[in-house]
Amino acid sequence: MNNNRRKTNPTKVNLLLDTAIFAAFLLALDPRLTGIALHEWLGLAGAAAVVIHLLLHWEWIAGVTRRFLGRTSGAARLNYVVDALFFLDLVVISLSGLMVSQAILPLVGLTAPGGSFWLVAHSLSADLAVVLVAVHAALHWKWIVNAVRRFVLRPAAAVGKRVEVTS
Repeated sequence: MNNNRRKTNPTKVNLLLDTAIFAAFLLALDPRLTGIALHEWLGLAGAAAVVIHLLLHWEWIAGVTRRFLGRTSGAARLNYVVDALFFLDLVVISLSGLMVSQAILPLVGLTAPGGSFWLVAHSLSADLAVVLVAVHAALHWKWIVNAVRRFVLRPAAAVGKRVEVTS
């Protein structure tokens, strides 16, 4: 039996997923830029992508959870705390976003209570998410740089070299 299937590189999958989540997050930050409907759909898609991200990293999450108070590095603990805060913040963003939904819930025949409490909670949690994304990116900066070099810059340079040779 000939098995020519190539194994998917988990780092490449993580880079693609994380880039998509980050792009959706940036676009969804200002509903005036996208309009309310796209803002809500990007938020919903981003929440689903975060769940996928968590599932892909479940072994790390479970491992650090077990070792959190015992034998693990300070960097792992810091990363875990930032990620946990970020997850809780995303839950608040998602819940408050649904409570003020003007597009998705009405599309399925539901109405949300709305109100200023939910709008303020949504706005403040989104502002906190910007800070937490920055901290998360800073904690993973070495991985980001290495992954971009490996899967974006090197292949782009290789394509450029092939174009020069054939010209």
